[in-house]
Amino acid sequence: MKHVKKECVAMILAGGQGARLYALTQEMAKPAVPYGGKYRLIDFPLSNCVNSGFDTVGVLTQYLPLVLNEYIGNGHPWGLDRAHGGVHVLAPYESSGGKSWYSGTANAIYQNINFVDRYNPEYVAILAGDHIYKMNYAKMLEHHKAQEADVTIAVIEVPWEEASRFGIMATDESGVITEFAEKPAEPKSNLASMGVYIYSWATLKKYLIANEKDETAKKDFGGNIIPDMLKDGCKLVAYNFDSYWKDVGTIDSLWEANMDLLNPKVPLDLYDPQWRVYSRNPVMPPHYCGESCTIENAMISEGCNIDGLVDSSILFAGVTVEQGAAVHDSIVMPGAVVKKGAVVQYAIIGEDTVIGENAKIGERPESVKDKENWGVAVVGHGVEIKKKAVVAAKAMIDK
Repeated sequence: MKHVKKECVAMILAGGQGARLYALTQEMAKPAVPYGGKYRLIDFPLSNCVNSGFDTVGVLTQYLPLVLNEYIGNGHPWGLDRAHGGVHVLAPYESSGGKSWYSGTANAIYQNINFVDRYNPEYVAILAGDHIYKMNYAKMLEHHKAQEADVTIAVIEVPWEEASRFGIMATDESGVITEFAEKPAEPKSNLASMGVYIYSWATLKKYLIANEKDETAKKDFGGNIIPDMLKDGCKLVAYNFDSYWKDVGTIDSLWEANMDLLNPKVPLDLYDPQWRVYSRNPVMPPHYCGESCTIENAMISEGCNIDGLVDSSILFAGVTVEQGAAVHDSIVMPGAVVKKGAVVQYAIIGEDTVIGENAKIGERPESVKDKENWGVAVVGHGVEIKKKAVVAAKAMIDK
């Protein structure tokens, strides 16, 4: 079947296990984790694609894909239910070569070469499925074309103490990348890859095939493809990004990214009508605040019933906070119930979880003597915390 030619096809790598999110990814892939009261992490790259005019998107899933697949559906919430292009969920499958499971980021794209080739693109955008940011990929593509680059890598300056977590590069005065190191122990720079790439497809395809044939290769962009292209003299160009970006790879970073939404100084505007972040609507009635409720500096989503205290927190759709209960500095995910008298503070509460009467979840940092033992408490999805139970700071509770 012939397909309409597309200038650029986007491929979103959404198969990550997200092991450092512990109980929150026991039942779902990391890009499906709820964020910001009404979103999931995958909403950001999908919305960026649509807002940038990229209407052909492959979402590569692997680890526990059920929730993510169901959420994406036919792509209607993002305007990606299209006859020509649209969104396609691309799970690994067994081919005539016998391989199925994606063995790395480069291998994941390699296994979907046929999908990309159906649209005969000049360029392909490779995107992470679990980062929070708003970016116009069309502007990045224009930069890529103007520079006549083989690959353009979106980069951002990160704190030096975090640089070893990322792919780090050095550039010359014109922005051409001269050095690249994947998660270096002693980084020479703090210019980090955002996991957002635009490749000239013919060049990338050649390197993907060569990488797959090399049995010693890591099958990874940061580990192989980018260093090999640099070594061979390809033109690698940096695209500087200076707005909000968050890689929510840990419990702390997920909590911080949600709390950022309550800080007016943080430049992530979810209310901008010119660059909407789309999501699947749960179709619930407006939230209800009872006579005894108190709400300060909080985001409350549809379908919530609030009769207690909510302060500096984010409540997702369908959350109940009963009379006498209190939620401070916390994230409460869809369908959770906080029973009367319970106190939730500095915590993340998973979907459909019940916090029993007079239970205590989490602790304030100033109340913990040993600061190294303080951290955000996490209660996973579908858990029932018993009446008067106590869950300490930094605890991880799952089923």
